[in-house]
Amino acid sequence: MYDAVVIGAGPGGYVAAIKLAQRGKKVAVVEKSFVGGTCTNWGCIPTKALLSSVHLYSEITEKGKQLGINVEKISYDFSAMKAHMNKTVMMSRKGIEYLFKKYGVELINDTATVESTSVVKTSDKKLETHNIILATGSVPTLIPPFDQIPGIWTSDDVFKMEKLPESILIVGGGVIGIEFATFFSTLKIPVTVVELMDHILPGEDKDVAETISKSLKKKGVEIYESSRITSVEPDSDAFKCIIETKQGTVEKIVQKVLVSVGRKPNIPKDIEKIGVNIQRGIKTNNKMQTSVPNIYAIGDVRGQIMLAHVAMYEAVVAAKNICGEDVHMEYSAVPSVIFSNPEVAVVGIREKEIDPSKIKVFSFPVSANGRARTILERDGFVKVIADKNSLKVLGMAIVGPSSTDMIMEGVVAVKFGLKANELEELIHPHPTLTETVLGALEGIVEMPIHL
Repeated sequence: MYDAVVIGAGPGGYVAAIKLAQRGKKVAVVEKSFVGGTCTNWGCIPTKALLSSVHLYSEITEKGKQLGINVEKISYDFSAMKAHMNKTVMMSRKGIEYLFKKYGVELINDTATVESTSVVKTSDKKLETHNIILATGSVPTLIPPFDQIPGIWTSDDVFKMEKLPESILIVGGGVIGIEFATFFSTLKIPVTVVELMDHILPGEDKDVAETISKSLKKKGVEIYESSRITSVEPDSDAFKCIIETKQGTVEKIVQKVLVSVGRKPNIPKDIEKIGVNIQRGIKTNNKMQTSVPNIYAIGDVRGQIMLAHVAMYEAVVAAKNICGEDVHMEYSAVPSVIFSNPEVAVVGIREKEIDPSKIKVFSFPVSANGRARTILERDGFVKVIADKNSLKVLGMAIVGPSSTDMIMEGVVAVKFGLKANELEELIHPHPTLTETVLGALEGIVEMPIHL
């Protein structure tokens, strides 16, 4: 008898299993593919490995001469980039497998079926358990007309390419689409992005989106906003795409089409019959329990915030509740990060979501920062959104170098209800990019010194 059987070894599943095992629980994980899930194998890790390669390439080719580096013979090797990506993925997998062995988690490489509220079945055994954690993740969404056309890429397919395409059209200007647009355009591959909403990165404020749009256009990316694809036809070894825009119809012939319009929960077909409530995804309370109290669901399968770090935290909450604690999930300070160039990181409320009369907003430009000038960075800003009366920090957006690391100051502020003047009293090291955060905080409290 197991204390818990976890179905899926992605960011949610493997973290839940390890947390339970660290607390002395007997745990089994059933995973039909590779440990690490989408994040490790077809998402976060391989994408960032490739983006790290092209970021270094762009740093050398675009800034090298100004920084005194001879860059006349610089080139790139895509096969070596892929080798780096594959090595990074494999090391991440091996790291998870090592942790399973270290803490005594039983890993079963098989397909799981939930037979009852206390039995999980694999191809050759039945696992009796007190608790079940559903961590089956998500799959890319394919919408008409793309779902009926052979050769259309999803985000899973990109990593299988053996050579770079001569040109690519990306359907969807969200996080995934923009990260891949950054990758391909940095290597001088013609990229077209088609976004249905009125600007790319539609979940973020317009000033954030405009900065990234401007950067991509500098790299030659064509961006069509408030637009949609009405037709896609295979044309020899390419695709003929018809784009409907506000200005009229545009025809594009590209070698590859990548659809990145989001992901949908990968819901096991067998769980509804045992009473698990399914809506857009698997419905849970804030203790991560489904409508069946001893069955938990975490991560993308819930169909809510589909981020690896959210799945990991939900995993910890589920594990602690299984261990008898009374712990509740809270989502007010979830950071969102985008590895574009410049990077984007946002936490808390967005400016567009709140009555402007109730807030005070200040943006401090990256171009006014000394450290940014030393690394030839000018694009971006730090924006702080605070309550107009109390100056409590409600949200923070950072667009610029290392923003995905610097956002933690905003996460702490939003999570614990800190005020701008409290953060302003912290001595930020000089010369660092974190002083852009200080500048934005000074703008909320009074006036920034360095602007």
